[in-house]
Amino acid sequence: MPPNYIHGGMPMTTPQRKIIDCRLFPSEKNCTLAISGTEEEVLDLAVLHAETVHGHTKTPELREQIRSLLKDEAGTKAAGA
Repeated sequence: MPPNYIHGGMPMTTPQRKIIDCRLFPSEKNCTLAISGTEEEVLDLAVLHAETVHGHTKTPELREQIRSLLKDEAGTKAAGA
């Protein structure tokens, strides 16, 4: 299948999807949430989740700690890729 193209004829690249899975981190809530998407999408939602569900304080340090825990999502391709 040919690659997708953006205006101007340049090939469109798909950012590597990232994932974070609460099941991998012990908590009192036994949370089973997994979030996947672009790095920024996952970070935004994971920080919100850590704050609202797990009671963490939203800080730049929390965001960077969560960023360090992100994994590449294996075996996924964007539609049309």
